[in-house]
Amino acid sequence: MNKNYYGVIMAGGVGSRFWPMSTKEYPKQFHDMLGTGDSLIQKTYSRLERLIPTENILISTNKRYKKLVLEQLENTTPKQLLLEPCMRNTSPCILYAALKIHAINPNGVMIIAPSDHWIENEVEFINNLETSFEFCQKNDVLMTLGIKPSSPNTGFGYIQFENNESDIKKVKQFTEKPNLETAKKFVESGEYLWNAGIFIWSVKSILKAFEMNLPEMHSLFCSANNVYNTEFEDDFIDSNYEKAENVSIDYGILEKAVNVHVLPVNFDWNDLGTWGSLYNKLSKDDQQNASVGGEIIFRDASNNMVRTQNGKRVVIQGLSDYIVIEKDDVLLICPKSEEQNIKQITEQVKEDFGEKFV
Repeated sequence: MNKNYYGVIMAGGVGSRFWPMSTKEYPKQFHDMLGTGDSLIQKTYSRLERLIPTENILISTNKRYKKLVLEQLENTTPKQLLLEPCMRNTSPCILYAALKIHAINPNGVMIIAPSDHWIENEVEFINNLETSFEFCQKNDVLMTLGIKPSSPNTGFGYIQFENNESDIKKVKQFTEKPNLETAKKFVESGEYLWNAGIFIWSVKSILKAFEMNLPEMHSLFCSANNVYNTEFEDDFIDSNYEKAENVSIDYGILEKAVNVHVLPVNFDWNDLGTWGSLYNKLSKDDQQNASVGGEIIFRDASNNMVRTQNGKRVVIQGLSDYIVIEKDDVLLICPKSEEQNIKQITEQVKEDFGEKFV
């Protein structure tokens, strides 16, 4: 394995659209969402271990999830954790990771991987990752993986690329989640890819990009000499992290940089952002019902997504296109068409039932 290869798994989110399974105390990345026997973060970690030395895989997460990470990733040591004292979007945690790696190995090349994505063809993914690592080792570029769109999905951001002869394309522009009409035009043009939020670059290239595009943040994180990977790192981060601007890597760096490239990829990918996206990944019965957990009898019922506790016996009669989710002493029943309201639902739950239920 190449000692210059590093992975950073971003695992600090709350996943509120997967309530009631996902809560602040136990977010979705630590759940076995698809009933495979492994949580999403365990799947992501074992995927990266195919190419990256175990000790070179870092986990960026909120301080409150330290115990969960160490319990679920048995090969991980506390020194591999980047513990965020507060939520500040993706730019600060990526800069923190890059400086931490640079202090150990200035020749490092890193992948930024969300902890909650589902990737079906892992062999293809690793081949794409190797191609990207090799390109980033030799070139001063910022790279992302772009998924060839299978539909005009309005839930993803899009990447427009220059159609040259090489496998790796120069990025023209990023577009946030479009409306359906725009998404259809994007897909028909053949010039657009879904933005998977998976990034690869050398630590030198990304640090140069921060210095140029987010200079205040770069100065903040570089304000103490040789603090990374020492006993002073935690105190420095605790004192300074909250001062960082709350900005995404897409907006803060990638939309401004001129050296962004994309590798179009073909592996089956899903960002598992909602119950509907999970439903799409699960096997279905003849009436297109999907379930995880208990034993379900569906009678005159179709297109439902049911998640309940192991061993629970459930009968669903006369229901179509619904999400039914049970966890401990909470039950959610919601039309699939209204799943985007789940974030608002959790606000009311917090108000009426109390903080501990969200």
